[in-house]
Amino acid sequence: MSDGYPLRPLGEVMRLDIQRTPMKPATTYRLAGVRNAGQGLVAKGEFDGGDTEYAAMNVLHVDQVVMRKLTAWEGPITVVPAEFDGFVVSNEFPTFTLGPELMPDWMRHVCRSPRLWAEMKNRVSGTVQRRKRLNPEQLLQIQLPIPPREVQARIVEMLDAVDDQITALDTETDALREVLRHLRADSITDSSADEVRADEAFNITMGRQRSPQRATGPHMTPYLRSANVGYGTLDLSDVLEMDFNPSERETFGLRYGDVLVSEGSASETAVGMPAMWRDEIPAPICFQNTLLRYRAVEDVSIPAFVKHWCLWAYESGKFHDVAGGTNIKHIGSKRAARMLVRLPKITDQERIAAELDAVSEVVAATRAEAACLRDTRSSLLAGLLNCTIEIEFVDLEV
Repeated sequence: MSDGYPLRPLGEVMRLDIQRTPMKPATTYRLAGVRNAGQGLVAKGEFDGGDTEYAAMNVLHVDQVVMRKLTAWEGPITVVPAEFDGFVVSNEFPTFTLGPELMPDWMRHVCRSPRLWAEMKNRVSGTVQRRKRLNPEQLLQIQLPIPPREVQARIVEMLDAVDDQITALDTETDALREVLRHLRADSITDSSADEVRADEAFNITMGRQRSPQRATGPHMTPYLRSANVGYGTLDLSDVLEMDFNPSERETFGLRYGDVLVSEGSASETAVGMPAMWRDEIPAPICFQNTLLRYRAVEDVSIPAFVKHWCLWAYESGKFHDVAGGTNIKHIGSKRAARMLVRLPKITDQERIAAELDAVSEVVAATRAEAACLRDTRSSLLAGLLNCTIEIEFVDLEV
């Protein structure tokens, strides 16, 4: 960044400034937390000063920088907005006052910069990874390019415009997703279709149990587990392997269009999460007993209808309702089989799936556009600071 703005330690342009307030009984305090990746503050409720073990806590003031010392590599740093003025945090959250050379809004964007998080990560100290901390002095040693205030103002204007567009796309995505859910519910629960047991409409199979003796063997095979299945999505960044013999590969192998459903979880929101398999990994690939496989039955159901029915069963809470257990909820293959399905004729399933898939594609496209803008934004600040992206100024004087 030699051709950008001069690098300066943060300690030259802001200073540690902590105001402690004693915790008094019969006094109400508002507690805040700092989100990761510079995503701002979160209100964590109110409490009575007599109900906390802390003798004193740090007070937040508008336009201060606040960070979390613990797990600092996750980017828990932000600028305090007006609505959090007067909130309190523990002593794990030091605060800093900006000097006149820094605009608070500019620093708010800097706090969302991966470059800053990387610098914070490089300076954490400690032996146990999750307990490593970044001390205030270490933060103030970080060097960043500091442009003049008029350049900071222009950068803020540009990044705020991008953020506004991202927010608009997120709002549009949420609205479209809600429309899709209503359309799916109306189609799946249409009373004109006959009601049958789920095992009459779909082939439902539970995966094979994982065991130590399967950790090695002559037929090592990649397999999916509940950790790989999200709400309509698959995360294939961490696919494990275990031994499936040829017969087991036939029984537990996945085909294009199979729908995988999270059979059980300690998280109630994860129970029943479904996603369709689309041959993302070359066969053979199997699945564990933390998942149920829903497969279309020839001349009875089609894969796209199976997918939308499973999504509806998750969105409506039907999967959650049939799940048993206390701490960990399990759907189980028997309970899954007994669920009731409004099963239209094949031609109607094709029509329903086509209509729902069309809306799903619009949702996916809008979400992808927002994701693309986020990727662009993450590199925009760096480009503005190292001058690979030039800032134009318009003289408004006449």
